Formats: sequence, C-alpha cells, structure tokens
Amino acid sequence: MSKVEVRELLEEEEDTQKGRFLTFELGEESYGIEIKYVTEIIGLQPVTEIPELPDYIKGIINLRGTIIPVMDVRLRFKKPFRGYNDRTCIIVVNIGEISIGLIVDSVSEVLSILDEEIVPPPEVNKTGNKYIKGIGKVGSGVKLLLDCIKLLDENDVEELITL
Repeated sequence: MSKVEVRELLEEEEDTQKGRFLTFELGEESYGIEIKYVTEIIGLQPVTEIPELPDYIKGIINLRGTIIPVMDVRLRFKKPFRGYNDRTCIIVVNIGEISIGLIVDSVSEVLSILDEEIVPPPEVNKTGNKYIKGIGKVGSGVKLLLDCIKLLDENDVEELITL
C-alpha cells in the first residue's frame, strides 16, 4: 500500500468518526467525547494509588501490560465523590501521546451530532467552561461535549508522562 493510499484510508476513517460522540453520565448530566479519542471501555479495575498526584488522578491500572493513569471525571469537575457501583466504568482515551482512563458513572451510547446541532457553551464567568467544547442539541435534551485535550492541564501531562 502506498503512502497516498494510507493517507486516503486515514482520512476516510477520520471522516466516518466526524460528528460521532461517546456519551456518558455523571449524575444527572450527560456528556460526550469525540469517538476518535476513545480506545475502549472497560469495567472498573483495582487502582494503585500514586502519592502526590492531584486528587482527581486516582492512580494507575495495568491494562494488558500497559500502565494507564486513571482520572475520576467527577472530581476533575469539582463534583462530590460518589461511590463506584456496577455501572461505573473506565473510558480509555488517547490524548496526544498519553493514554488515560476516565472514570465515569455510566456509559450511554455513541451518537452522531451534526455540526449545525452543536453550539458554543455560554460564557458565565471569566474562565468560561474550559472543559466544554460545545453543547450538542439531541432531541429535547443536550449533551455537554468535552474538549479531551483540556481535561489535562500542563502539570498533569508532565506528571503522567513520567509514570
């Protein structure tokens, strides 16, 4: 296969993922992340704590021989901790050079949301909604669409790369 064919194949794959979001729940709120970042969804596993990391980085897991840090998205969003149950799961995503597990209350479905159905988040304070990339209008409800890259700040990236 030539480089041109490989590039065309990658572009086709990206086009099929455009506008597709994996949706999940945190309490009563529904969120979505672009499917292109999602590697897999796994059940909750034992997490090994690492000292001196932010409280929302719960620790690391061993995923088939690969060490993956895990983040509790509730805590990242400064929501109160909620005990884990049989619906709690880990969404494994690749953000740049980092794979990380996102602990969420439950996963819902993969949705296609057209660009014209996505609006920017309202500016309610000076910092804005730094984790929210847009708001997807889905039927009579909404999905808060996350910016995966902004889930990690620069300090997190430096710490996680060295794990």
